[in-house]
Amino acid sequence: MTNRKTSLSGFISTAATQAGQLTVLAGVFLMSTGLFSANAWAANVPISENAPDFTLKTLEGSNLRLEEHRGEVLLINFWASWCGPCRQEMPILDRLHERYEDTGFAVWGINVEGEEAPAQKLVDKTKVTFPVLIDEGQAVSELYDLEAMPSTVVVDRDGVVRYIHRGYKPGDEAKYVEVVKKLIRE
Repeated sequence: MTNRKTSLSGFISTAATQAGQLTVLAGVFLMSTGLFSANAWAANVPISENAPDFTLKTLEGSNLRLEEHRGEVLLINFWASWCGPCRQEMPILDRLHERYEDTGFAVWGINVEGEEAPAQKLVDKTKVTFPVLIDEGQAVSELYDLEAMPSTVVVDRDGVVRYIHRGYKPGDEAKYVEVVKKLIRE
């Protein structure tokens, strides 16, 4: 009886572990394909209000503080290395950064995983030139009430949130260009 109880307990434990792993894999699959990002999740930062200030360390080791970049238009992109749409969007954001950098515009990529290794691996692969910041402990993600992958917040020269975009699909960058051009001219 004891052996039977032990093996049943082991079976249930193994089945629960496998079910949990399948649930995690299904969630990762849905998020990486973009099927779950745009509609089910949202970044809930109020538009037309000041962007919450933060300071984060870049992959190069320097600190960037949002408040110190007043006077610039910033596109802040929250991303994760496991997110397929995030990986797809990175080179597009880099082209946007390079194209408008001389006009007082910058892209900041905030990796929400809290670890440098996965972020550095993707940066090495994509060769992006914009600053990549690491959100250790996800404090900034929580500050921005972040839930979508990727999420993009555009901040004007006065530090005011002017545009939020949830998720990514090819073609979304046209709206980024429209918003950035408008804000650069203001």
